[in-house]
Amino acid sequence: MARLKSEIEVTCPCCAAVLVVDTNLGRVTEHHTAPNPDRPELDQAQRILADQEARRNALFEQSVQDHRTRGDALSKRFEEALKEAKKEPISKPLRGFDLD
Repeated sequence: MARLKSEIEVTCPCCAAVLVVDTNLGRVTEHHTAPNPDRPELDQAQRILADQEARRNALFEQSVQDHRTRGDALSKRFEEALKEAKKEPISKPLRGFDLD
């Protein structure tokens, strides 16, 4: 498209996007994003979706396994705490007004 004399083409130093600015209007009239090399191609979409589904399924299975073994871990911790409590001598707890 032919540019007007009042239009200036500016390249962004950060993202390399191209902006066309009309100096008479003082506005951006066009914006073209820079090509992103990290953006996946459409023909890779099926593989990407399959990878994400496999990752979600693995995380779900890990969560289910953790939930199943959680009860065993809690009961083991309870047994250890009970053993520690039996080893300590029984003493009368101190209260604030006992210290006066």
